[in-house]
Amino acid sequence: MDTRRGAALPLTAFPDAADLRRRDGEKWAVARQGMLASWVADMDFPVADVIREAVLRRTRGDLGYPVWFDESRGGPLGEAFADRMLRRHGHAPDPTHVRLFTDVNQALLAMLRSATDPGDGVLLHTPACPPFVDVIARVGRRPLTVPVHESEHGWEFPLAPMKEAADAEGRTRVLFLVNPHNPTGRVLRRAELEELAAFALERDLLVVSDEVHADLVHAPHRHIPFASLGPDVAARTITLTSGSKAFNLAGVRCAVAHIGPRAVRDAVDAQQGLLYGQVSVLAVEALKAAWTAGDDWLDQVLQVLAHNRGRLLESLPRGVRCHTPEATFLAWLDCRALGLGDDPMRFFRDEAGVLLFSGPSFGPEGEGFVRLNFGTSPRILEEILERMDSAVRGHRNT
Repeated sequence: MDTRRGAALPLTAFPDAADLRRRDGEKWAVARQGMLASWVADMDFPVADVIREAVLRRTRGDLGYPVWFDESRGGPLGEAFADRMLRRHGHAPDPTHVRLFTDVNQALLAMLRSATDPGDGVLLHTPACPPFVDVIARVGRRPLTVPVHESEHGWEFPLAPMKEAADAEGRTRVLFLVNPHNPTGRVLRRAELEELAAFALERDLLVVSDEVHADLVHAPHRHIPFASLGPDVAARTITLTSGSKAFNLAGVRCAVAHIGPRAVRDAVDAQQGLLYGQVSVLAVEALKAAWTAGDDWLDQVLQVLAHNRGRLLESLPRGVRCHTPEATFLAWLDCRALGLGDDPMRFFRDEAGVLLFSGPSFGPEGEGFVRLNFGTSPRILEEILERMDSAVRGHRNT
């Protein structure tokens, strides 16, 4: 990619490291002076102009109580969500089944409380994003972790271990699916999804599908919404998503749950409002602008990420392995051959001045791994990789 050509575009007027360190967001605020932050799943790109302008327009209008307290018709984002799913993924969900939450974790909590009982089992693949396991456990449900398998071709999601986990534990009620997968970056194929769908139908499982990285799939791969696999599947599927990853809106606090099962929808509606709180009018305007007018910005993001992903795979330190991420701006790095212990994050933090996400935070399958965020400027990514390589070479020479 010609980054000089892209530099004329608003997206690629990249902030430098000094500008980023002046931010008060979590990603850079927790990094020590001089350290490069490449850990939490926030990108470093400027906010899309269409989002900024939409929020500013709203501040000039009514900031009182919104009229959409009753979300029985899908609320203010039902149509925007349905239109986007059809336009980008060829799936036509019912907009009236949409409910709003502050983030995907809160939505998951609400679904589990509304549709399951304490002690019920929730199947999920590991390594798993830490908040998901935490939410499942905190509401008194049992996380039934199923490790993904590694082959020479990449990360695999075989069905047999999923069945074994369900059979061994009993009272399994939910399949929690993360697709595209975080942290491996894997995009599940149609055949894999159809196997999981048949399993869910056979075992009468509720499926909660986190598809928050769906807009960040790298060609030639494509995202297939789980609910698109057929009417019977849609009727038991809850799709969770937001603009927090593709549009860098984690701090805006607005997420969507498309709730296919009528009984779950009714149970959620009975608890909505004051019990779970409500998203703000500014958050709604931001996400609506992203989904309806942000595709040009997103196309630029995907170009930059494709460039960065290529440079990352070319420039990893010798001894670090990574299967090519098929989606996301996250790379799951296998550092076990370097002998850096269970948590290589500490080595790269202390010896390279690069803050990565701790692999063991994703469960025992993350021991010896780190997660690297390449959603930054090409220049900063180059410095991150140079620092890591220099630290590894120094380690070999000691």
